Amino acid sequence: MPAGLYRALLTTAGAVVAIILAVAISSVVIVATGASPGNVFAAFFNFGATERTLATGIATMVNRAVPLFIAGLAVAIGFRMNLFNIGVEGQYRLAAICAAYVGTVFVGPGWLQITVIILVAMAVGGLYALIPALMKVGRGVSEVISTIMLNFIAINLASFLVRGPFAGQRAEGQLANTTQPLPESAWFPNLNFVFEAFGLPAPRGGGLWGFLLVAVVLGVVFWVVLERTRFGFDVKASGLNATAAIASGVNAKKMVISAMVLSGALAGLIGMPEILGDKHAFNSGFTPGLGYLGIAVALLGRNKPAGIAIAALLFGFLDRAQGPLQIAGLPSSVIVIMQGTIVLLVVIANEITGRIAMRREERFAARQLGRNTPVEVGA
Repeated sequence: MPAGLYRALLTTAGAVVAIILAVAISSVVIVATGASPGNVFAAFFNFGATERTLATGIATMVNRAVPLFIAGLAVAIGFRMNLFNIGVEGQYRLAAICAAYVGTVFVGPGWLQITVIILVAMAVGGLYALIPALMKVGRGVSEVISTIMLNFIAINLASFLVRGPFAGQRAEGQLANTTQPLPESAWFPNLNFVFEAFGLPAPRGGGLWGFLLVAVVLGVVFWVVLERTRFGFDVKASGLNATAAIASGVNAKKMVISAMVLSGALAGLIGMPEILGDKHAFNSGFTPGLGYLGIAVALLGRNKPAGIAIAALLFGFLDRAQGPLQIAGLPSSVIVIMQGTIVLLVVIANEITGRIAMRREERFAARQLGRNTPVEVGA
Protein backbone atom coordinates (compact mmCIF):
# COMPACT_ATOMS: atom_id res chain seq x y z
CA MET A 1 0.00 0.00 0.00
CA PRO A 2 1.38 3.48 -0.87
CA ALA A 3 2.68 5.42 2.12
CA GLY A 4 0.34 8.37 1.51
CA LEU A 5 -2.76 6.19 1.34
CA TYR A 6 -1.69 4.21 4.40
CA ARG A 7 -1.14 7.40 6.41
CA ALA A 8 -4.53 8.81 5.31
CA LEU A 9 -6.40 5.62 6.25
CA LEU A 10 -4.55 5.41 9.55
CA THR A 11 -5.38 9.03 10.37
CA THR A 12 -9.05 8.51 9.49
CA ALA A 13 -9.24 5.37 11.61
CA GLY A 14 -7.61 7.18 14.54
CA ALA A 15 -10.11 10.06 14.29
CA VAL A 16 -13.07 7.67 14.18
CA VAL A 17 -11.82 5.77 17.23
CA ALA A 18 -11.22 9.07 19.06
CA ILE A 19 -14.77 10.27 18.37
CA ILE A 20 -16.24 6.93 19.51
CA LEU A 21 -14.24 7.17 22.74
CA ALA A 22 -15.36 10.79 23.18
CA VAL A 23 -19.01 9.70 22.85
CA ALA A 24 -18.43 6.92 25.41
CA ILE A 25 -16.78 9.30 27.89
CA SER A 26 -19.53 11.88 27.37
CA SER A 27 -22.13 9.18 28.00
CA VAL A 28 -20.56 8.47 31.38
CA VAL A 29 -20.71 12.19 32.22
CA ILE A 30 -24.34 12.37 31.10
CA VAL A 31 -25.28 9.43 33.31
CA ALA A 32 -23.45 11.08 36.21
CA THR A 33 -25.64 14.19 35.78
CA GLY A 34 -28.77 12.05 35.99
CA ALA A 35 -29.75 12.38 32.34
CA SER A 36 -30.23 9.70 29.71
CA PRO A 37 -27.49 9.41 27.02
CA GLY A 38 -30.14 8.28 24.53
CA ASN A 39 -32.23 11.42 25.07
CA VAL A 40 -29.17 13.67 24.84
CA PHE A 41 -27.90 12.18 21.59
CA ALA A 42 -31.43 12.17 20.17
CA ALA A 43 -31.55 15.93 20.84
CA PHE A 44 -28.41 16.38 18.74
CA PHE A 45 -30.24 15.05 15.69
CA ASN A 46 -33.52 16.82 16.43
CA PHE A 47 -33.84 19.41 13.66
CA GLY A 48 -37.52 20.03 14.32
CA ALA A 49 -40.77 18.63 13.00
CA THR A 50 -41.39 21.08 10.13
CA GLU A 51 -39.51 21.92 6.96
CA ARG A 52 -38.86 25.47 8.16
CA THR A 53 -37.32 24.31 11.44
CA LEU A 54 -35.20 21.82 9.47
CA ALA A 55 -33.94 24.59 7.18
CA THR A 56 -33.34 26.86 10.18
CA GLY A 57 -31.38 24.16 12.00
CA ILE A 58 -29.16 23.48 8.99
CA ALA A 59 -28.56 27.20 8.45
CA THR A 60 -27.70 27.65 12.14
CA MET A 61 -25.17 24.82 11.98
CA VAL A 62 -23.48 26.10 8.82
CA ASN A 63 -23.53 29.73 9.99
CA ARG A 64 -21.75 28.68 13.17
CA ALA A 65 -19.20 26.70 11.16
CA VAL A 66 -18.27 29.57 8.79
CA PRO A 67 -16.44 31.84 11.31
CA LEU A 68 -14.96 28.77 13.01
CA PHE A 69 -13.55 27.62 9.67
CA ILE A 70 -11.95 31.04 9.07
CA ALA A 71 -10.60 31.04 12.63
CA GLY A 72 -9.13 27.58 12.08
CA LEU A 73 -7.39 28.77 8.90
CA ALA A 74 -5.96 31.79 10.72
CA VAL A 75 -4.54 29.64 13.51
CA ALA A 76 -3.29 26.96 11.10
CA ILE A 77 -1.00 29.39 9.27
CA GLY A 78 0.91 29.97 12.48
CA PHE A 79 0.89 26.28 13.38
CA ARG A 80 2.49 25.46 10.02
CA MET A 81 5.51 27.48 11.20
CA ASN A 82 5.37 26.34 14.83
CA LEU A 83 4.01 29.76 15.73
CA PHE A 84 1.16 29.90 18.23
CA ASN A 85 -1.00 32.88 17.35
CA ILE A 86 -3.17 32.85 20.46
CA GLY A 87 -4.09 36.44 19.62
CA VAL A 88 -6.71 35.54 17.00
CA GLU A 89 -9.40 36.30 19.61
CA GLY A 90 -8.30 39.90 20.07
CA GLN A 91 -7.46 40.42 16.40
CA TYR A 92 -10.93 39.57 15.14
CA ARG A 93 -12.73 41.54 17.86
CA LEU A 94 -10.74 44.70 17.12
CA ALA A 95 -11.02 44.20 13.37
CA ALA A 96 -14.78 43.69 13.61
CA ILE A 97 -15.52 46.94 15.41
CA CYS A 98 -13.19 48.99 13.20
CA ALA A 99 -14.70 47.50 10.04
CA ALA A 100 -18.25 48.04 11.34
CA TYR A 101 -17.49 51.69 12.08
CA VAL A 102 -15.85 52.33 8.71
CA GLY A 103 -18.84 50.72 7.02
CA THR A 104 -21.12 53.37 8.55
CA VAL A 105 -19.02 56.39 7.58
CA PHE A 106 -17.92 55.30 4.10
CA VAL A 107 -20.49 55.96 1.40
CA GLY A 108 -20.38 54.14 -1.91
CA PRO A 109 -21.96 51.45 -4.07
CA GLY A 110 -22.82 48.23 -2.25
CA TRP A 111 -20.07 46.10 -3.81
CA LEU A 112 -17.47 48.78 -3.08
CA GLN A 113 -18.69 49.33 0.47
CA ILE A 114 -18.55 45.61 1.28
CA THR A 115 -15.08 45.36 -0.26
CA VAL A 116 -13.81 48.29 1.82
CA ILE A 117 -15.25 46.77 5.01
CA ILE A 118 -13.53 43.45 4.31
CA LEU A 119 -10.20 45.11 3.47
CA VAL A 120 -10.34 47.24 6.62
CA ALA A 121 -10.97 44.13 8.72
CA MET A 122 -8.01 42.33 7.15
CA ALA A 123 -5.76 45.37 7.55
CA VAL A 124 -6.63 45.87 11.23
CA GLY A 125 -6.18 42.16 12.02
CA GLY A 126 -2.89 41.98 10.13
CA LEU A 127 -1.46 45.14 11.70
CA TYR A 128 -2.40 44.00 15.18
CA ALA A 129 -0.68 40.66 14.55
CA LEU A 130 2.38 42.55 13.35
CA ILE A 131 3.04 43.73 16.92
CA PRO A 132 3.85 40.29 18.40
CA ALA A 133 5.71 39.39 15.19
CA LEU A 134 8.06 42.36 15.57
CA MET A 135 8.48 41.61 19.27
CA LYS A 136 9.47 38.04 18.44
CA VAL A 137 11.98 38.77 15.68
CA GLY A 138 13.31 41.91 17.35
CA ARG A 139 13.55 40.91 21.02
CA GLY A 140 12.82 37.19 21.05
CA VAL A 141 9.55 37.64 22.96
CA SER A 142 7.42 34.50 22.91
CA GLU A 143 4.41 35.00 20.65
CA VAL A 144 2.30 32.98 23.09
CA ILE A 145 2.81 35.48 25.92
CA SER A 146 2.61 38.59 23.76
CA THR A 147 -0.56 37.54 21.91
CA ILE A 148 -2.32 36.56 25.14
CA MET A 149 -1.55 39.95 26.65
CA LEU A 150 -2.59 41.71 23.45
CA ASN A 151 -5.91 39.84 23.58
CA PHE A 152 -6.80 41.59 26.81
CA ILE A 153 -5.85 44.95 25.32
CA ALA A 154 -7.86 44.37 22.12
CA ILE A 155 -10.98 43.08 23.88
CA ASN A 156 -11.07 45.97 26.33
CA LEU A 157 -10.22 48.49 23.60
CA ALA A 158 -13.15 47.20 21.54
CA SER A 159 -15.36 47.49 24.62
CA PHE A 160 -14.25 51.11 25.08
CA LEU A 161 -14.77 51.99 21.42
CA VAL A 162 -18.31 50.57 21.27
CA ARG A 163 -19.24 52.62 24.34
CA GLY A 164 -17.38 55.76 23.28
CA PRO A 165 -16.01 57.01 19.95
CA PHE A 166 -17.71 54.36 17.77
CA ALA A 167 -20.99 54.23 19.68
CA GLY A 168 -24.23 54.57 17.75
CA GLN A 169 -27.63 55.67 18.95
CA ARG A 170 -29.34 52.93 20.94
CA ALA A 171 -32.92 52.07 20.16
CA GLU A 172 -35.55 52.46 22.85
CA GLY A 173 -35.31 49.59 25.33
CA GLN A 174 -32.00 48.37 23.94
CA LEU A 175 -29.48 47.55 26.66
CA ALA A 176 -26.40 46.61 24.63
CA ASN A 177 -23.99 49.25 23.38
CA THR A 178 -23.66 49.13 19.61
CA THR A 179 -22.15 50.87 16.63
CA GLN A 180 -24.35 52.59 14.09
CA PRO A 181 -26.13 49.94 11.93
CA LEU A 182 -24.69 49.35 8.47
CA PRO A 183 -26.82 50.60 5.58
CA GLU A 184 -28.57 47.91 3.56
CA SER A 185 -26.11 48.49 0.73
CA ALA A 186 -23.44 46.93 2.96
CA TRP A 187 -25.42 43.78 3.76
CA PHE A 188 -23.91 40.63 2.28
CA PRO A 189 -26.51 38.68 0.25
CA ASN A 190 -27.75 35.44 1.83
CA LEU A 191 -27.90 32.00 0.22
CA ASN A 192 -31.51 31.14 1.02
CA PHE A 193 -32.08 30.21 -2.61
CA VAL A 194 -30.16 27.00 -1.87
CA PHE A 195 -33.00 25.81 0.38
CA GLU A 196 -35.60 26.88 -2.15
CA ALA A 197 -33.79 24.83 -4.80
CA PHE A 198 -34.40 21.74 -2.63
CA GLY A 199 -38.02 22.61 -2.03
CA LEU A 200 -37.47 23.90 1.53
CA PRO A 201 -38.69 27.25 2.87
CA ALA A 202 -36.24 29.98 3.77
CA PRO A 203 -34.76 29.68 7.29
CA ARG A 204 -35.89 32.00 10.03
CA GLY A 205 -33.74 34.97 10.97
CA GLY A 206 -30.95 36.08 8.67
CA GLY A 207 -30.92 32.81 6.76
CA LEU A 208 -27.82 31.13 5.38
CA TRP A 209 -24.94 33.61 5.39
CA GLY A 210 -23.54 34.41 1.97
CA PHE A 211 -20.08 34.75 3.49
CA LEU A 212 -19.97 30.95 3.21
CA LEU A 213 -18.80 31.45 -0.39
CA VAL A 214 -15.96 33.69 0.78
CA ALA A 215 -14.94 31.04 3.31
CA VAL A 216 -14.81 28.40 0.54
CA VAL A 217 -12.59 30.68 -1.56
CA LEU A 218 -10.34 31.30 1.44
CA GLY A 219 -9.96 27.56 1.94
CA VAL A 220 -8.96 27.03 -1.69
CA VAL A 221 -6.50 29.94 -1.63
CA PHE A 222 -5.06 28.67 1.66
CA TRP A 223 -4.41 25.25 0.12
CA VAL A 224 -2.88 26.67 -3.08
CA VAL A 225 -0.61 29.13 -1.27
CA LEU A 226 0.67 26.71 1.36
CA GLU A 227 0.82 23.56 -0.78
CA ARG A 228 1.70 24.82 -4.26
CA THR A 229 3.88 27.92 -3.87
CA ARG A 230 7.42 28.75 -2.79
CA PHE A 231 6.04 30.77 0.10
CA GLY A 232 4.15 27.75 1.38
CA PHE A 233 7.25 25.59 1.07
CA ASP A 234 9.30 28.15 3.03
CA VAL A 235 6.61 28.25 5.72
CA LYS A 236 6.61 24.47 6.15
CA ALA A 237 10.40 24.24 5.94
CA SER A 238 10.81 26.91 8.61
CA GLY A 239 8.35 25.11 10.84
CA LEU A 240 9.92 21.67 10.41
CA ASN A 241 13.55 22.74 10.77
CA ALA A 242 14.33 26.43 11.13
CA THR A 243 18.10 25.87 11.07
CA ALA A 244 17.98 23.91 7.82
CA ALA A 245 15.62 26.48 6.29
CA ILE A 246 18.02 29.32 7.14
CA ALA A 247 20.93 27.34 5.68
CA SER A 248 18.98 26.94 2.43
CA GLY A 249 18.51 30.70 2.14
CA VAL A 250 15.14 31.26 3.82
CA ASN A 251 14.86 34.57 5.69
CA ALA A 252 13.56 33.34 9.06
CA LYS A 253 12.58 36.77 10.39
CA LYS A 254 10.74 37.63 7.21
CA MET A 255 8.83 34.35 7.36
CA VAL A 256 7.77 34.93 10.97
CA ILE A 257 6.47 38.40 10.13
CA SER A 258 4.74 37.21 6.94
CA ALA A 259 3.07 34.24 8.63
CA MET A 260 1.86 36.26 11.61
CA VAL A 261 0.53 39.14 9.50
CA LEU A 262 -1.24 36.73 7.14
CA SER A 263 -2.69 34.91 10.15
CA GLY A 264 -3.92 38.20 11.59
CA ALA A 265 -5.42 39.28 8.27
CA LEU A 266 -7.45 36.07 8.11
CA ALA A 267 -8.40 36.53 11.77
CA GLY A 268 -9.82 39.92 10.86
CA LEU A 269 -12.40 38.17 8.66
CA ILE A 270 -13.81 35.99 11.45
CA GLY A 271 -16.36 38.57 12.52
CA MET A 272 -17.40 39.56 8.99
CA PRO A 273 -20.10 36.88 8.51
CA GLU A 274 -21.90 38.20 11.58
CA ILE A 275 -21.32 41.87 10.80
CA LEU A 276 -22.31 41.70 7.13
CA GLY A 277 -24.86 38.90 7.21
CA ASP A 278 -26.68 39.04 10.54
CA LYS A 279 -26.32 41.83 13.10
CA HIS A 280 -25.04 44.50 10.67
CA ALA A 281 -23.32 46.20 13.60
CA PHE A 282 -20.83 45.52 16.38
CA ASN A 283 -22.34 45.46 19.84
CA SER A 284 -21.28 44.51 23.35
CA GLY A 285 -22.91 41.10 22.83
CA PHE A 286 -20.79 40.28 19.78
CA THR A 287 -20.00 36.55 19.64
CA PRO A 288 -16.90 35.90 21.81
CA GLY A 289 -14.52 32.95 21.95
CA LEU A 290 -14.26 32.25 18.21
CA GLY A 291 -10.50 32.78 18.25
CA TYR A 292 -9.94 30.26 21.02
CA LEU A 293 -12.28 27.75 19.37
CA GLY A 294 -10.29 28.25 16.18
CA ILE A 295 -7.28 26.69 17.92
CA ALA A 296 -9.30 23.56 18.65
CA VAL A 297 -10.69 23.47 15.10
CA ALA A 298 -7.19 23.79 13.59
CA LEU A 299 -5.84 21.02 15.81
CA LEU A 300 -8.80 18.79 15.03
CA GLY A 301 -8.40 19.45 11.29
CA ARG A 302 -4.62 18.90 11.38
CA ASN A 303 -4.05 22.33 9.80
CA LYS A 304 -5.52 21.17 6.48
CA PRO A 305 -8.41 23.13 4.87
CA ALA A 306 -10.54 20.01 4.32
CA GLY A 307 -9.93 18.79 7.86
CA ILE A 308 -10.62 22.25 9.30
CA ALA A 309 -13.89 22.40 7.35
CA ILE A 310 -15.01 19.05 8.78
CA ALA A 311 -14.00 20.11 12.29
CA ALA A 312 -15.85 23.43 11.95
CA LEU A 313 -19.00 21.63 10.79
CA LEU A 314 -18.70 19.21 13.72
CA PHE A 315 -18.48 22.11 16.18
CA GLY A 316 -21.38 23.82 14.40
CA PHE A 317 -23.43 20.64 14.67
CA LEU A 318 -22.72 20.37 18.39
CA ASP A 319 -23.40 24.06 19.08
CA ARG A 320 -26.71 23.96 17.18
CA ALA A 321 -27.94 21.30 19.61
CA GLN A 322 -27.94 23.74 22.55
CA GLY A 323 -31.52 24.78 21.74
CA PRO A 324 -32.96 21.24 21.49
CA LEU A 325 -31.08 20.26 24.66
CA GLN A 326 -32.53 23.15 26.64
CA ILE A 327 -36.03 22.43 25.32
CA ALA A 328 -35.64 18.80 26.42
CA GLY A 329 -34.44 19.94 29.84
CA LEU A 330 -31.02 18.34 29.35
CA PRO A 331 -27.66 19.81 30.40
CA SER A 332 -26.19 21.93 27.55
CA SER A 333 -22.77 21.72 29.26
CA VAL A 334 -22.53 18.28 27.62
CA ILE A 335 -21.66 20.09 24.39
CA VAL A 336 -18.59 21.75 25.91
CA ILE A 337 -17.52 18.44 27.45
CA MET A 338 -17.87 16.66 24.11
CA GLN A 339 -15.96 19.37 22.24
CA GLY A 340 -13.07 19.27 24.69
CA THR A 341 -12.99 15.48 24.82
CA ILE A 342 -13.07 15.11 21.03
CA VAL A 343 -10.23 17.59 20.53
CA LEU A 344 -8.09 16.00 23.24
CA LEU A 345 -8.60 12.45 22.00
CA VAL A 346 -8.14 13.35 18.32
CA VAL A 347 -4.87 15.14 19.08
CA ILE A 348 -3.67 12.07 21.00
CA ALA A 349 -4.84 9.80 18.16
CA ASN A 350 -3.01 11.96 15.60
CA GLU A 351 0.20 11.68 17.60
CA ILE A 352 -0.12 7.89 17.91
CA THR A 353 -1.03 7.32 14.25
CA GLY A 354 1.75 9.68 13.16
CA ARG A 355 4.32 7.67 15.07
CA ILE A 356 2.96 4.39 13.70
CA ALA A 357 3.15 5.72 10.13
CA MET A 358 6.66 7.06 10.72
CA ARG A 359 7.91 3.72 12.02
CA ARG A 360 6.39 1.92 9.03
CA GLU A 361 8.12 4.31 6.65
CA GLU A 362 11.42 3.89 8.51
CA ARG A 363 11.18 0.09 8.27
CA PHE A 364 10.35 0.34 4.57
CA ALA A 365 13.32 2.65 3.98
CA ALA A 366 15.60 0.28 5.90
CA ARG A 367 14.47 -2.68 3.76
CA GLN A 368 15.03 -0.71 0.58
CA LEU A 369 18.47 0.36 1.78
CA GLY A 370 19.35 -3.26 2.59
CA ARG A 371 18.34 -4.39 -0.88
CA ASN A 372 20.41 -1.71 -2.57
CA THR A 373 23.54 -2.23 -0.46
CA PRO A 374 26.16 -4.13 -2.55
CA VAL A 375 27.57 -7.32 -1.05
CA GLU A 376 31.38 -7.46 -0.81
CA VAL A 377 32.85 -10.55 -2.48
CA GLY A 378 35.74 -12.36 -0.80
CA ALA A 379 35.50 -10.37 2.37
